[in-house]
Amino acid sequence: MIAIDWGTSAFRAYRLDAAGAVRERRQAQRGVLAVENRAFAEVLEAEIGDWLAAERGPVWMSGMVGSRQGWREVPYVPCPADAEGIAAGCLEIGWGDGRRAAIVPGLLCRDASGVPDVMRGEETQILGALDALAGMRTACLPGTHSKYATLGGGRIERFATHMTGEVFGALWRHTILGRLGGAETDRDDDAFDAGVARSAESEGLLHHLFGVRGRGLLGELPPASLAPYLSGILIGHEVRAAAPRGPVGVIGTAELVRLYLRAFATCGIEGEAIPGEPAARGLRLIAEARK
Repeated sequence: MIAIDWGTSAFRAYRLDAAGAVRERRQAQRGVLAVENRAFAEVLEAEIGDWLAAERGPVWMSGMVGSRQGWREVPYVPCPADAEGIAAGCLEIGWGDGRRAAIVPGLLCRDASGVPDVMRGEETQILGALDALAGMRTACLPGTHSKYATLGGGRIERFATHMTGEVFGALWRHTILGRLGGAETDRDDDAFDAGVARSAESEGLLHHLFGVRGRGLLGELPPASLAPYLSGILIGHEVRAAAPRGPVGVIGTAELVRLYLRAFATCGIEGEAIPGEPAARGLRLIAEARK
């Protein structure tokens, strides 16, 4: 089968063999928001047309491709949800010369106050990582919108989203905090750790944020340390608000996983990196549950 993780900014495709192993992978910066005039079929053919020509096997897609901005909007499945429940909510679409694909639904839950929360794509990664997450109650998927999912009995029971990555980008690029020099991608683990530690102190997030400028103006932090310090403050507040029960499995890119493991350690939480390509495994599990 062909498995596709099609998010907001990136397109990732995997060609799987009969046993589910990844034979070939491709990636492009052709996420949903980069697709003009809703030409999703054309993008798919451009990126993996040779795969489609060589194989008549099924195509399974997850992520923002099933959102209102995607190819077709697929209704959310409410939590708690397992592979069978998610598979039942998949939507089949067609294009071209009889080609068919299935789009995976996202998940919906509500917090203690009844406010809705949603995810698209992360549920597939979590399902694909369940074996590695055995014995863990929480999975953390850091990123633009970080997710903390509570697991139990092979199901995603509930989750909470934190807009940490997006807030970091907005603050650094569009407020006074990013005007003292340094780059958004600068790396300084000591400054990051100091930011995480600062998040435990009094007077709140908004006061802590302005302290980034104060420490920069007075030379207490060099320009190259300001972005890591800001990142540490935001991630620290996220982790303390989420208050996950350890051990926590962390699924994501290598650098984000590394930073979150540092933040968890500073906050006294046990974290463990989850390796591999769980999106491809998760799509295979959903496809098998659909049969």
